[in-house]
Amino acid sequence: MTVEVGSPAPDFTLSNQSGEEISLSDFKGKNVVLYFYPKDMTPGCTTEACDFRDQHKNFQDVDAVILGVSPDPIDRHQKFIDKHDLPFHLLADEDHKIAEAYNVWKLKKNFGKEYYGIERSTFIIDKEGKIQKEYRKVRVKGHVEEALSFIQNNM
Repeated sequence: MTVEVGSPAPDFTLSNQSGEEISLSDFKGKNVVLYFYPKDMTPGCTTEACDFRDQHKNFQDVDAVILGVSPDPIDRHQKFIDKHDLPFHLLADEDHKIAEAYNVWKLKKNFGKEYYGIERSTFIIDKEGKIQKEYRKVRVKGHVEEALSFIQNNM
C-alpha cells in the first residue's frame, strides 16, 4: 500500500506508554496528527514533542488528536511523557513495521556511520481516515505551527 495524499491512511495497532493498545481507526471522526520521530529524550525530538504539547489545546479546538510514534519501548515513552508533561499518546513501534508502512524507515548517515531509523515525518489524516497532508524530512522549528495552520485552514 502506498502512502500518499488522498489515500486511506494505513491502519495499525500499537501499544502506548501505558501498554494500552491504540489503533488509528479508534480516532475515526477526528482529525489525526500522526507524527514519527527518531528517539525519546533527544534534543530535536524533545523540542518537537514540547511544541505539540504547547499547542495541544489549539489542536483540540480543531478536533485533532496527536499521536507520536517512535521505535522506543513503552517504558521509555512513559519517562518522556512524565519528564515533559506530554498530554498525548506516544506509540511504541519497536519492530518499525508501521514506520515501514508509512515509508519513513530510512537509511540514515550520521558522523560517517550508516544505520536505519525514522525520518522525521508528519501525516495529517482527516475524519474519514484519508491522508490530507504529509510532511517528510521535517525540520522541527515552526513545524507544529505549520501543521496546526494546515488543519485550521483546510479541514
